[in-house]
Amino acid sequence: MSLISSLMTQDHRDCDHEFALAESLVARRDWDAAAKAVNAFAAALEMHFSAEEEQLFPRFEAVTGMTHGPTEVMRGEHADMRSIIANLKDALARRDADDFAGEAETLLIMMQQHNMKEENILYPMCDARLATERDALTEALGQRITRKMPA
Repeated sequence: MSLISSLMTQDHRDCDHEFALAESLVARRDWDAAAKAVNAFAAALEMHFSAEEEQLFPRFEAVTGMTHGPTEVMRGEHADMRSIIANLKDALARRDADDFAGEAETLLIMMQQHNMKEENILYPMCDARLATERDALTEALGQRITRKMPA
């Protein structure tokens, strides 16, 4: 039995790893490597958000009838995080380590709070309410978010 919560929580950790790498490269002023790392992180996070917004959330909403509940909140937070990522990329393009650090701190706090809500509330609800299609949905989500991690 596959669990949506296990897959998506692991993907949070994978995204966190990529974010930490980007932060460390900016701190060392390794701008070219930092740009690649930020782009990899942004792509990974976008894959995660898209998998949720296009597959997981619509299925949850269809089964529960809750369209103005937790999934609406998560979509709003995704939009906020996308905006902060744009600010991160701008700071990086200007090679402004201080601005980058400020945006990164904001994003880190937001991601931690967001992930806790998903991991402790929404994903367990999805596992319970989508039990009859959980394995197939987990497989579909896994195909969307799978990527090769840097060595």
